[in-house]
Parts: sequence; C-alpha cells; structure tokens
Amino acid sequence: MFRIKKLDIFMAKQFLQLFVGAFFICQFVLMMQFLWRYVNELIGKGLSLEIMAQFFWYMGLMLMPQAFPLAILLSSLIVFGNLGESSELTAIKAAGISLLQASRSLIVIVFMIAGISFYFQDVVGPNADKSFYQLLLSVKQKSPEVEIPEGVFYDGIPNANLYVQKKNLQTGMLYGIMIYRRTNSYEDQAIILADSGMMQTTEEKKHLLLTLYNGEWFENMQSQELGGSANVPYRRETFTNKRIVLDFDSDFNLADETGIAADARSKSLDRILTDLDSIIIFNDSIGRKFEREARYRTFNIPHLDKKDSLKAYAQAASGKVNFDTLYAKLSADKKRRVTQSAMERAQSEVFDLSMKSDYSFDLNKRERMHRMEIINRFTVAFSCIIFFFIGAPLGAIIRKGGMGVPVIISVLVFIIYYIFENSGMRMARVDEWTVWFGKLISTMALAPVAAFFTYKANNDSVVFNIDLYKEMLRQILGLRMKRNITRKEVIIEDPKYDIDVDLLLNVSLEIGTYSEEHRLLRWPNPFKVFFHAGDDQEIEKINTALETAIEDLSYTRDKLILTELNNYPIIATHAHTRPFRRKWMNIVTGLILPLGLFFYIRMLRFRLRLYKDLRVIRQTSDRIIPRALELSTAQHPAVTDLL
Repeated sequence: MFRIKKLDIFMAKQFLQLFVGAFFICQFVLMMQFLWRYVNELIGKGLSLEIMAQFFWYMGLMLMPQAFPLAILLSSLIVFGNLGESSELTAIKAAGISLLQASRSLIVIVFMIAGISFYFQDVVGPNADKSFYQLLLSVKQKSPEVEIPEGVFYDGIPNANLYVQKKNLQTGMLYGIMIYRRTNSYEDQAIILADSGMMQTTEEKKHLLLTLYNGEWFENMQSQELGGSANVPYRRETFTNKRIVLDFDSDFNLADETGIAADARSKSLDRILTDLDSIIIFNDSIGRKFEREARYRTFNIPHLDKKDSLKAYAQAASGKVNFDTLYAKLSADKKRRVTQSAMERAQSEVFDLSMKSDYSFDLNKRERMHRMEIINRFTVAFSCIIFFFIGAPLGAIIRKGGMGVPVIISVLVFIIYYIFENSGMRMARVDEWTVWFGKLISTMALAPVAAFFTYKANNDSVVFNIDLYKEMLRQILGLRMKRNITRKEVIIEDPKYDIDVDLLLNVSLEIGTYSEEHRLLRWPNPFKVFFHAGDDQEIEKINTALETAIEDLSYTRDKLILTELNNYPIIATHAHTRPFRRKWMNIVTGLILPLGLFFYIRMLRFRLRLYKDLRVIRQTSDRIIPRALELSTAQHPAVTDLL
C-alpha cells in the first residue's frame, strides 16, 4: 500500500519549487526563440496592445507542452544535484532507501505533468494553434506598404500586382515601380510604370494612395459595346506626377480560418483519427482513378479503335513488329508528322505525370502530417518521463547543484533531443523515412540513455569518474606514469637493506637472462598476439620482486636512495604480449583489421619500452646497491662485504 512519508513530502516540495521557476524560464526562452521567426511580421505594423497580448498568449499555450520536458530535466538535475552536494542523498541511501524509492513521489508528479501535457496538446493546443496562425495571417495582411518585398511581384492588394525594384525604408520611397491592374475582363487590363513613388493608407484605412513620379500608363480601351472585335484599342499616358487609389482594407481584420482548421495541428486526437480515415479513402480513390487513366492511355492509341489498339499493343509486346522498318517505309512528310505527334504525346504524358505526381505527393504529405501528429501527442508527453529519468540520475551521479552544471547538461541533452526530433520530423515529412521511425527516433535514442543512467545511479555505479576515464585513456594510448616517492613523515622501522640488495641483485640477473631468451626488438607473430592466451610470467615475477624491494626501500631516510627509487619505471606486465587480458577481446580486436593494426603497433611500442625499461632498471639498481650495502653494514656491523 502506498503511504505518503515525510521523505515523499520533502522531495515533492523541493522539486515543485524548482519546477515552477524552471518552467517559466524555459517557457520564456522557447517563446523568444519562436518569436524570432516572426519578428519581421510584427515590426512596424502599429498593432495594438490587445493584439500583441493575444499573439503572446496563444504562443505561450502552444509552447507549454515543449517547456514541460525541459523544465523537468532542469529541476530534477538541480534537486538531486543539491541533495548529492550537501550529502543528503548519501544519508538517504545510508538509511536503506534506494534512489527509486526516494523518487517515488516525484515519479507520480512527473506522470501527472505528462498527463497535463497530453491534455494541452489534445484540447488546448489545437485551438491555440488555430487562433495563433489565424492571428499571424491577419497580421501579415495588415499595412502592405511594409510587406512589399524588393524584386518580387506582390499580390496582397486586391485586383493588382505590384513590383518594386528597390525601396528606402527611411524615407518610404519606392523605386522602379510596375503595377498590373486586374479586373474581371481580360481586355480591361492596365500596366503602369513609374520611376519612383510613395504608398500611404487613407485615413479611414479602406484604400491605398499611390503617388507616382515620371511614368507611363498603358490601358486597354475594350468595352462591352465594342463586341468581340480582334482589334483592341488602348490608350497611353505619360505623366510626371500621378495619384492612384487602390481598394484595400488595411485595418486589422481576422483572416478566414478555413485553411488553417484543416491543418492536423489544429485538430484534436479524435478528429485527427476521423479525418485520417477520410483522407485514406480519398487518397485510395485518387490512386485508383489514376490507375484507370493510365490503363486507358496505354490502350487508347490515337486514330485506332479499341480493337485495333489492343491488337497493336499485343503485337508490340510480342516483339513481332519492327517499328524501325515501318518507320523507314514512310514518306518524309509522314515521318515528320509521326515524329511531331510522338513528341507532342510524350510531352503531354510527361506533363500529366508531373502534375499527378505533385498532387499525389501533396495528398500523401497531408496523410503523413496527420499520422505524425497522432504520434507527436504521445511522444511529447512521454518525453517528460524520459527527461526525468535522465535528469534525476545525472544529478545524483554528478552531485553538483545550483544553476551552473545542471543548466549546461540540460542544454546539451535538449540539443541532442531537438536534433533527433527535428531531423526525424523533416525526414518523415518529405517521405524519406517512415512516419513512425521519424517521430520515434528521439524517443528511441534517449530512452536507453535514461534507463542506463537510472540503473547506474540506483546501484551507485561510477559513471562520471574523471580519474577512471583518464586511467582508461592512458592505458589505451600507452601513456606512462611516473613514480612519486617522498620521505615518510613517520618511520617506525628502517628498511631491511640486506634483503633488498638480494632482491635487486636477483632482479638484475633475471633481467639479463630474460633479455637473452626474449628478443624484444623483433616483430612477434600477429596470430600468437591476438589468438594466444597467457601472460608473460617471467616479467610478472621480475616486477613483483622489484616492487617489493622498492616498497621496503621507500621507508629509508637516505636522500640518494629516495631519489634513485623515482628513476625506476613502472612496468606494464602484459601490454607487450597482447592488447587485453581477456581472450575474447583479443580475438575480436584481431578480426577487425583497422583496430587490430592499431593495437598491434601499440604492442610493438610497449615491447620497445620494456626493452628500455629493463636497461634502466639494471642501471638504477647498480647505483642503489652500493649505497644500500653501506647502510646495511651500518645497520649490522658484523656483516661482511656481500660482494
């Protein structure tokens, strides 16, 4: 039975306090990033505070589900980082409470937040998304004098196309103006050219006033009274200053939401599922229609009836008809007509297939967007749980609180998530990847990471121990460690110099024997290196005796011996025979050629190092032994010269 304990209340209080602050921070960051995409549409439009408030309100509602995972990640990192840094987490574990048991109240809270995220996406989000893009479209249609781009025909003005070559934002002057005025009648068109001009909105904001300088006006004079005459009269006017009034309601009006409501993001989950069935049925019907048309075009050969068409098709498929021979028998005029007809038919087919391909792609894209939105409702909510099981274990492992390290880690994790999510969405949208793979790739990438960190933190495993990774890297690259033997502050018993001298003498003799039997400067057999098990027992024996003597001599008070002890190299006892101690790792390394070549060269380097180390050991022992004999004689006056 689940019972609320003081630890659950304590953990929930710590988490919720940080979560609220982290949520507003993440919400603000996401809103600023999202706002940056539409800043050009908002600047200079003269929008009221009410419109701007609606714009930010709908934007905030849209981005809330995205802010939940990031806020959970950051707050869980800080909470468990603070507990670890203040040793409270250690006290909790010392009481026999595991990390998962301590986090059970937070797990319940995170699942509740995931449910809230799903509710926002399914109920609040669609309405907010529809209202936001309706408002954005309305803002884009306001004040066209700001929206007119350079070097592009602008069709935002009713019954007119406006082209501006260059514009001066400071003075409002437009240069290189070309206006195509359109009406319901083709014959009633007008073309206006001007060197420069200005555009203003009338006081009632229902019309646009264009003041044009140094231009010409071309206008067709055809009217209904002239009938359908082929000769269309027109008039041409040259002017130095002219004013034109165009109909345009530049006041703020909400745009039609018909096109926006059809977007999958503006629908609830139930409506998406319902519409998806209709879309699939419609797409299938279009596909069957295209198939029937393709079959009809295949058998419908011009100038032949259906029976002759089938007969000609069967003969062509059987290979009994030689079209080159038939074509050669035709006259030059017929050859030209046949070639022209074939080219026109081929161009028509290519154009038809291109149009059908684009139409089919749009239909398929609409279906994919609905499928993607279904999966997205669940993955965004599930990401709250994943981010918690990443943030909480990482905070317990790193044990760094505050806003420094947790913020850096949160940003890195969110960037990785965003890259996977955005890449998968783009690839699925253009039909490069399947919908389920594109939308689930971020979840599939981070879920194992969350499980791994949770397992390691719950079992107190060392994951981010820098010294451990340094040691691993040092072993892979074969970096050498140096001895650091200093004088002991307290020495209870002096070294046994006579025994140490015997050990060093035996080591020198064994090194001499080993060097004669093993030629370290020769290249070993690669097969024996990777597929032969066993260590170099002789080197292990030499190293054991040497380390025993060094350990005993490190308690000496003699400065000369202490200095010389640091000259003894640290021997790698097996790296010169095989890369790894485990046989299966050596076999796998040997089978992978590039990796095996690297470790084989690394092993040659260790063989050369061992050859040099053995020489250094004998030379260092030759300098220590005489001094150790003197100290041994002083220690035992009755002992005669051992040499």
